[in-house]
Amino acid sequence: MSPTPPETSRSAYDPRRLRAIFDGRAATFDEVAFLPREIAERMRERLEYIKVAPMRVLDAACGVGADLGGLRERFVEASVTGVDISSAMLARARVAEAADLDNGAGWRRFLPSTLAKAFGARGPQLAQADFSELPFAPGAFELLWSNLALHWHPRPDLVFPEWQRVLKVNGLLMFSTFGPDTLRELRAAYREAERTLGLEPEPHTIDFVDMHDLGDMLVESGFEIPVMDQEVLTITYKSPESLFADVTRWGEYPFARASGAGRADAKVVRGAVHQALEALRHDDGTIPLTFEVIYGHAWKAVPRTTAQGHGIVRLEDIGRGSKPKR
Repeated sequence: MSPTPPETSRSAYDPRRLRAIFDGRAATFDEVAFLPREIAERMRERLEYIKVAPMRVLDAACGVGADLGGLRERFVEASVTGVDISSAMLARARVAEAADLDNGAGWRRFLPSTLAKAFGARGPQLAQADFSELPFAPGAFELLWSNLALHWHPRPDLVFPEWQRVLKVNGLLMFSTFGPDTLRELRAAYREAERTLGLEPEPHTIDFVDMHDLGDMLVESGFEIPVMDQEVLTITYKSPESLFADVTRWGEYPFARASGAGRADAKVVRGAVHQALEALRHDDGTIPLTFEVIYGHAWKAVPRTTAQGHGIVRLEDIGRGSKPKR
C-alpha cells in the first residue's frame, strides 16, 4: 500500500523513489502487517479452489517475505522465489528465513528430512528486482503471486505483459491490489480542508485502477479466463493521529507538498484534515477508513502468433465457428 510520489502520474514511474519509500517503511512494517496478511489469507482461500501444481513459483514484490512460507506449505515440491525492489525489505525476509531454518519450523516441516536438508542448504531464494522488469527468462514460472503490490505502478497495463512473459503457457497469475474506493475518507477530508482553506484541490492518494479496467488489461496482455472480484474492508481508528500513523507506516502517506505561493503551511493543512476526519466519526466514536480490495487471477494464453509473426492455429480450434452444412 502506498502513495504515488508527487512526481509520479499514470504516465511516469520512478523505481528509485519507490525503492526509497519501501526501504523507509521496512523497519516498522510489522506494526501494520495485519492488513496484507489478512488479504494473503483470503488469496490462499481462493487458491484452494484452483487446480494447479506448479514447480516454480514467483512472489512478485514479496516485501519482508511473509507470503513465501505459505506458498511453500501449499506447494511443498515447488521452488519458490521472492523478488522485491527494496533491499531493506529483502534483508528482513532473509533474517526471517534464517530464523525459520534455525528453529526447524515453517514450511520445511512439511518436507521429508532429505528434501528439507537440501532446501536448507540452498538457502532462501530472494532477489532484488523491479516487479515490472523481472530478471528471469520467458516461461520461467508456472505461478506468479503478487499481494497488494500492483497499485504501486502507475501503468499496470505495462506490468501485466512482463508478468505474462515470465509465466509458462497455461501458467497462473494470482494477485491482489487496491481499487478506487480505497482511502476515500482521507481523500474527502483533504478536499474539505482545501475548500475550507481556499486552496486549489490536489491529489493526495494513488490513482487506483478500476477492477473492470484491470480485467481488460489482462486480456490485452495475453491472459485468458480472467476472474475478478472485489470486497470492501473498513478499518476504524480512535483518532486522526492513529489513522495517519498507520497510513504512514503502510506507505500510503499523502503527497508531500512544499508550501509556496497560494499554499498554506503543512501544519495548517494537517489540522484542517484532522478536523474533517473528526466529522466522520461513527456513533461508537471511531473514524472509518475504507479499503477496496481487488482480487484477480488469469491464465497465460497459448500464443496466437510465432516470434516471426506467423499465425498459430491449434488443432482443437479447427472447424470452430464454421457454418453447418445444409
